[in-house]
Amino acid sequence: MQEFEVAPDPADPRLTRRVRGVDQDGAPVDASIVVERPLTLFLNGQEIVTMMTIGDHPEWLAMGYLVNQNMLRPGDEVTGVDHDEETESVVVRTRARTDFEEKLRRKTLTSGCAQGTVFGDLMERFDDVRLPADAVLRTSWLYRLLRKINTAPSLYLEAGAIHGCALCEQDRVIAYMEDVGRHNAIDKIAGFMFRRGMGGGDKIFYTTGRLTSEMVIKCVQMGIPILVSRSGFTAWGVELARRAGLTLVGRARGARFVALAGEQRILRDADARDVAEEDRNHRRKGAARDE
Repeated sequence: MQEFEVAPDPADPRLTRRVRGVDQDGAPVDASIVVERPLTLFLNGQEIVTMMTIGDHPEWLAMGYLVNQNMLRPGDEVTGVDHDEETESVVVRTRARTDFEEKLRRKTLTSGCAQGTVFGDLMERFDDVRLPADAVLRTSWLYRLLRKINTAPSLYLEAGAIHGCALCEQDRVIAYMEDVGRHNAIDKIAGFMFRRGMGGGDKIFYTTGRLTSEMVIKCVQMGIPILVSRSGFTAWGVELARRAGLTLVGRARGARFVALAGEQRILRDADARDVAEEDRNHRRKGAARDE
């Protein structure tokens, strides 16, 4: 099976910029920084939202945003997705007519670091999702996934100030995407899955961000039964994961992790003592840019 069908491209000149500054001693330094730009999303003739994004994969970001806002449902026929770099806009066209004027009047600012927005009822469809009870997370898969993701070339290591999300199957990374907000990164993967007609029942989702209510809700809506993060939890995120039957694994670094929901899916088939600790020097490059 092909690995990393989609991966970050830190060499893409559109995504980072070199800026001259000074360090703590006043010495000149050149810093690589992430570029963010606006992207206005239209669904048919209706303006939905303007997002701040790094600008890669605008079509997937647009469709994934609509999927996670319940504006685009399984079975909806997308007749076109047009991205215009000059006007910084993307238009998604569907065969069926759409009108979300009332839904757009109700919005919730999420706990994402870049303040994502959820329109309408935050819990719409949440309780209707049934995640597969027979899904499993082998610790051998988890340890291999963590190593592959953490050592892959990325904008995080190049410039910091970025979040990453990965769609995985067993110990294979299918798609790894980054953005200034974790909500954008997860929406890109939702759009990738929608475009390919890909189900989430046999998938594992990884994020570098906190396990908040927003991350849990979106993961459940995507039908993915296992959510893993190198970061920590929020109380509502844990409560919602338990309510939905989602396996929630946080603080996953090296051989260490904590599961606060759905721990019955975890099969311990690898000895944690045989797993190397995370290479802190490797991650330090990106982390130092975020401090």
